[in-house]
Order: sequence, then structure tokens, then C-alpha cells
Amino acid sequence: MEESCELLEKCGFFNNFKGNSEVIKAGWVRMFCQSKEKSERCKRKAIRRETGQPPADNMAPTGDFVKMIDRTVVQ
Repeated sequence: MEESCELLEKCGFFNNFKGNSEVIKAGWVRMFCQSKEKSERCKRKAIRRETGQPPADNMAPTGDFVKMIDRTVVQ
């Protein structure tokens, strides 16, 4: 089994949306979080490295911002 991203437990996006059906349908967790290798493509991780600060919780791993209403993704 692959090791997940080392920032997963600290990730505001993951913690806020991990049970959200829209996030699950988009496959963001599968595409970016479930292995360290895949997580290197995560825009959230890149911003954290560049700035030393976590990005906004509503920034997806793709770098896109999602609208939130009560922790629900609105498209």
C-alpha cells in the first residue's frame, strides 16, 4: 500500500471536504492525496512550500477555488 501525502492530516481542503460527494466524484483525493508521488502535483502543496503558509481551505489540489456553502462544494 502506498504512503499518502505527508501533509494530508494538516490539509484544510481534505479535512473540510473528505466526505463531500462532489470532491469524491472529482477524484481529487485519489489523484493527489493517496500517494507521496501523486501529491507532488498538488498546487496546495506547492503554495505551502513557496510561502510557508497553507493555502485557503477552498483551494482544490488543482489550484482552482471552489465555492463553499456549509462545507458543500457548489459548482
